[in-house]
Amino acid sequence: MKRWYGKLLGFVAGWLLMRHPLGGLVGLIIGHAFDEDWFKLSRDNPYRVFDLTSDASDAELDQAYRRLISQYHPDKMAGAAEDLRRQAEHKAGEINAAYDRIKTLRKRK
Repeated sequence: MKRWYGKLLGFVAGWLLMRHPLGGLVGLIIGHAFDEDWFKLSRDNPYRVFDLTSDASDAELDQAYRRLISQYHPDKMAGAAEDLRRQAEHKAGEINAAYDRIKTLRKRK
């Protein structure tokens, strides 16, 4: 379920702080950004997806990747409900992005 309370709190805070409807609009936009995780910090640490540290070996990383991707691969959710398939596709995308980022970071070293 999508979050909505950031928009509400942002609207009220913006309106009260600026004492103008435009302040409510600015607060609404900032609240929307927080609700959609535009300021999400987990992108900075791709190892968090695999519950590993940056000291993990390549074998440990590959094993964690295979375990997670086999669990969340969209093809395994073919008979599941639409909502579950969408969540699995999102999680698989996160897993692949984190794995690619780690591999890129390790190539640079």
